[in-house]
Amino acid sequence: MNFSDLEAKRITHLLGGGKEKLEEQRKKGQLTATERINALFDTGSFEEIDPFVIHNCNDFGMENKKILGDGVITGYGRIDSRLVYSFCHDFTVLGGSLGLSFASKICKIMDHALKQGVPIIGINDSGGARIQEGVESLGGYADIFHRNVRVSGIIPQISLIMGPCAGGAVYSPALTDFIIMTKSAYMFVTGPDVVRQVTNENVTSTELGGASIHNEKSGVAHFVADDEYDCFEILKKLLSFIPSNNLESSPKVKSTDSSKLLDESLDSILPSDSHMSYSMENVIRKVVDKEDFFEVQKLWARNIIIGFARLDGNVVGIVANNPEILAGVLDIDSCNKAARFVRFCDCFNIPIITFVDVPGFLPGTDQEWRGIIRHGAKLLFAFSEATVPRLSVITRKAYGGAYDVMNSKHIGGDYNFAWPNAEIAVMGAESACNIIFRKELSISENKHKRRSELVSDYEKKFSNPYIAASKGYIDNVIMPRETRQKLISALNAINRKREDLPKRKHGNMPI
Repeated sequence: MNFSDLEAKRITHLLGGGKEKLEEQRKKGQLTATERINALFDTGSFEEIDPFVIHNCNDFGMENKKILGDGVITGYGRIDSRLVYSFCHDFTVLGGSLGLSFASKICKIMDHALKQGVPIIGINDSGGARIQEGVESLGGYADIFHRNVRVSGIIPQISLIMGPCAGGAVYSPALTDFIIMTKSAYMFVTGPDVVRQVTNENVTSTELGGASIHNEKSGVAHFVADDEYDCFEILKKLLSFIPSNNLESSPKVKSTDSSKLLDESLDSILPSDSHMSYSMENVIRKVVDKEDFFEVQKLWARNIIIGFARLDGNVVGIVANNPEILAGVLDIDSCNKAARFVRFCDCFNIPIITFVDVPGFLPGTDQEWRGIIRHGAKLLFAFSEATVPRLSVITRKAYGGAYDVMNSKHIGGDYNFAWPNAEIAVMGAESACNIIFRKELSISENKHKRRSELVSDYEKKFSNPYIAASKGYIDNVIMPRETRQKLISALNAINRKREDLPKRKHGNMPI
């Protein structure tokens, strides 16, 4: 047996595109593909699949550029002892460009991940389609996209963007559940040169599709990492909250926080003036285990907050209005952000807790012309079709249609609570009185005094939480200090929830 031949091939494979290319990668401050795999996976746990695959293109001098592995490392291993499958682009081999053999390797491990019911992690660092292979490279991309869709909602898919991700390459990450970008990475469909030719705009790759752009403006990405090691830590934290597949529950940990803990500071967290803001993030942290809240898409659509936490050791998804940004109103971006997150939680059996303080939908021609009706309906649709346990706490305002949309009892909320100062109404008392009593106020000798009387009367009759509670729309009015205790109790009472939707191929969300 020629063992030396195998050893030589293994050594050659580890060199990727060659020593010079590896050094170029390191000079950019980036790890090589092999180094990334070693840094991400538990020591010694990664097993590579298809290290000897090469491409079959013999045009344009490609017959002299057949490199073992064909520019992508694929395989499986353990991350914090959990089995996952992964692929990692190797930029040192033909710029990480994707050809048919490259794509076939990725498709193979995606199929394995689906059969095993474990997450698939993609590490992206590629110049895009391999031009020399023509339509075969395009077909390779489509094969991957098709699998992204097929496994969606069955196993978690997470994309790490650690370099360029351009052209068709962007659509696979876009179809996955979460995207984590390093600060030096970028994504775009068409690059700066094409943009310059078509629109006369002069932009750099970072200005066009850098991590800050996709985390703050486009909402394409979910996290930004300082460097590659930080990226891996974010990934590991994310994995700690999500199950391996849609038939399992999220990892539970033993809680050291008392389920009966009463945080009296919550009783004074709301400002006396209902027009003033407060920190909803602070509310969330005071309620969840160890004040540990893992926020998702923190920099985009900041008027709504989404993320993961634990209650008594059980993973929950959090959706909350943010009074510190635009008073917590719902707009196009916040509806899209929350709807996508609600659907992820529903796919993977993660209960949803909603903290509500919403004055309504953002008014204006910009929102109406861009389709706030359609986008708001997405959030309504997402909550309505979700069959996981769904709890809500109205901390202050719940006005108009936004009250309905934010996981109200009417669209299937299981347990809905309200704090004593909650205002549940078509609109705020002052606005309502200005409309209802317009004529009376116009002839009143003391308009200010009369308006105050009318507002006070309206609040007593129509907008306080006891009105909604008397009709069963609110299950209980609770002291803010009791929020953690009541949520844990409700979660334990509903954790066996089983709800079957009417049989259908799928619903038609207003995308």
